[in-house]
Amino acid sequence: MSSLTGDTLGKAFRVTSFGESHGACVGVIIEGCPAGLEFPVAQIQKELDRRNRKVHVDVSTPRVEKDTPEVLSGVFEGRTTGAPICLIARNKDVRSEYYEAIKDLARPGHADYPAFVKYGGFSDYRGGGRFSYRVMAGIVMAGALAKRLLGLLNVEELGHVVELGGVKASTVSPEEIRRNVDATIKLDGGEFWIGCGDLKAAVDMAKALLEAKRGNDTLGTVIEALALNVPVGLGEPPLDSLDGDLAKAFFAVPSVKGVEFGLGFRAAALTGSTTIDRYVVKEGRITSETNHAGGILGGLSNGLPIVARVAFKPISSLPREQSTVNMRTLSMEPLRGRGRFDLAAGARAIPAVEAVMAITLCDHALRAGLLPRVVKEP
Repeated sequence: MSSLTGDTLGKAFRVTSFGESHGACVGVIIEGCPAGLEFPVAQIQKELDRRNRKVHVDVSTPRVEKDTPEVLSGVFEGRTTGAPICLIARNKDVRSEYYEAIKDLARPGHADYPAFVKYGGFSDYRGGGRFSYRVMAGIVMAGALAKRLLGLLNVEELGHVVELGGVKASTVSPEEIRRNVDATIKLDGGEFWIGCGDLKAAVDMAKALLEAKRGNDTLGTVIEALALNVPVGLGEPPLDSLDGDLAKAFFAVPSVKGVEFGLGFRAAALTGSTTIDRYVVKEGRITSETNHAGGILGGLSNGLPIVARVAFKPISSLPREQSTVNMRTLSMEPLRGRGRFDLAAGARAIPAVEAVMAITLCDHALRAGLLPRVVKEP
């Protein structure tokens, strides 16, 4: 792949994305995966199922993709060979009629206009093409493989919704996230998957989604991503700092508009005496009493949990009529309908956030020599 394109993430663990929302398939090519690893088919399927899970019948996209990962190369007799791995998920529930009717209109809040200019009008406009969240299905598959590799180091990734439509969750423990993130919330005779570790806040988030639907509007989301048991010293500062690479990876997820680590922007309003993490020794190991830095200092992991928050803008496809510009005639035209979309990034974005985090951590673990080139498993 050309280094001039933006399709590849990572250096030692290289994940190259391909495919469009309404094309034949979406997928990834993974380079650098150690040989001998038992290929985690069930784990990949589980992550795809989470990505496709509906939040609620009235607020989730009607598009239903029952993805089954297909392995085209790099796996033999159930184990990785060390060669590039190619994975695809076929697009089956595709309806392009709406996009054919509006192909010359610049949808407000979408990348239609800058893509029209950059690619001379030749980019695939159906369902958003390369800019669609559908493309993340390939990244989620690669992320599942990265999680499997990181499991060899006992590293765990957890993501959960901490804010939706202005409703904020309380601080919860990793145990509560594991227990509650996939829980179903019952409200007004329906069931919601909110993906929040705070079940009380999840109820209010579900109410916010219903209110947005009544108002023909959409909502924003904040997802907190945690990585536990990360080895000390991951990162290649200054230009390949761990937080810098993680931020770049998070921004690869569609609709992301903000990323912060630890205290993030809140630290700017505080004093140094209240924000530094003082070192202590516990059980013969150096650690800190607090984790205001979010597990990264100087671009290197410091052994504490990595804590990042990823902010998603409200979904730009509003369920209401709008006015916009015809990119070919430069005339104003009405934009009716919106295709098939969620009302918020919400819980369905969690697998993508976890995936890009895992890919980045796996890349840096390989660069640090913490993962072998050949995995010797029973």
